Amino acid sequence: MALTGWPALWMHRDALFAVRSCWISLSMWLIRWVAGIGVEVRNAERLPKGPVLVASKHQSAWETIWFNQFLDTPAIVLKKELTEIPVLGAMINGAGMVPIDREGGAPAIKRMVIDAKAAVADGRPVLIFPQGTRVVPGAEGHYHPGVFALYRSIGLPMVPVALNSGLYWSRNAFVKIPGRVIVEFLEPIEPGLDRATFMERLQTTIEQASDRLAAEGRETMR
Repeated sequence: MALTGWPALWMHRDALFAVRSCWISLSMWLIRWVAGIGVEVRNAERLPKGPVLVASKHQSAWETIWFNQFLDTPAIVLKKELTEIPVLGAMINGAGMVPIDREGGAPAIKRMVIDAKAAVADGRPVLIFPQGTRVVPGAEGHYHPGVFALYRSIGLPMVPVALNSGLYWSRNAFVKIPGRVIVEFLEPIEPGLDRATFMERLQTTIEQASDRLAAEGRETMR
């Protein structure tokens, strides 16, 4: 899709979004009808319209595709290495994503905030995976400070998201397991909390809900 859609790089960004939309729609169709993985969305009404910060549990490649379809042209915080892939990297940059150098320290976080603010100014939601990488269901993972930098600097509500996608599309497995991914939008965290309070609330909220969804998913797999 990147190779056939590369001329969109020289057009209005809407053309690039159209190419992306085709790829996302095809991918989700294949995931549903070939791999047998469906989705159930809970409490989507907690997600405000327009610019918002979304912090999601990250267990699988599945949500990196799905969020592109469910959210309205999201600006996704992603590892900088993806932007270095020929052709595809140029399309990621052209789509206004938010790359971050995970080894770049404070300057990288500052750059991330600047790019995220530009996306918000365009009326787009910003999505971040606060653990920075995929974590298998039930395993603990560190929540990185970049999520608080976005929360503090942008001043929008942060909507936590729990899910159980790792049960059906695990991190290092080629084989997919048919089932129903549950994505649950949790109570938004309003702006203004200090770092310790925010990080504790975000992590506790996401981890407890994701563990609950994992247990629910395992029950249906028996």
